[in-house]
Amino acid sequence: MTDLAGGDAELIAASLEEPECFAALFDRHAPAIHQYVTRRLGRDAADDVTAETFLTAFRIRARFDAARAGVRPWLYGIAAKEIGRHRRQEVKALKLLARTGHDPVADSWTDSADDRLAAEAAARPLAGALARLSAGDRHVLLLFAWADLSYQEIAEALGIPVGTVRSRLNRARRKLRTATGAAGNPLVEARIHEGDPA
Repeated sequence: MTDLAGGDAELIAASLEEPECFAALFDRHAPAIHQYVTRRLGRDAADDVTAETFLTAFRIRARFDAARAGVRPWLYGIAAKEIGRHRRQEVKALKLLARTGHDPVADSWTDSADDRLAAEAAARPLAGALARLSAGDRHVLLLFAWADLSYQEIAEALGIPVGTVRSRLNRARRKLRTATGAAGNPLVEARIHEGDPA
């Protein structure tokens, strides 16, 4: 996905002279960043981390290089760093999900009771396996599956080569399959591949 019409990069440049222009960037991207952070850390931390992400983006906007990265991966990269600071909370939430099978974020996205039960059955082993991944592997996997970033956008967001994105994503998937027995569980396998390009 490219920057939206109206030019996100141009908004950043304009905000250097007129800081209020940055509000349009926030309006465009904050909901997606908030949803991603909510899935990673839960609702309690999402408001703060989203605010910290945009505050950091505002503070460093003069360093934004449109030639190097799009605005969307730049923002997700900042969010990933903020999430890293809250990593303990994320691992704790994943372990809780692994124990209880209850994902309060997914509840709002699951329509029927049958779908919710199936999602919870798949979520428990998946959450435990996610908690055991290295931070780097987890960032790549969740930026791909939950934020729907391309390999190139993930590379730009995390400041790593595309080849590293590919290897971390493959390693994370392999570890999740092994840990969850996904090869025999289509529900878990579907969640591991959630966000795969068609």
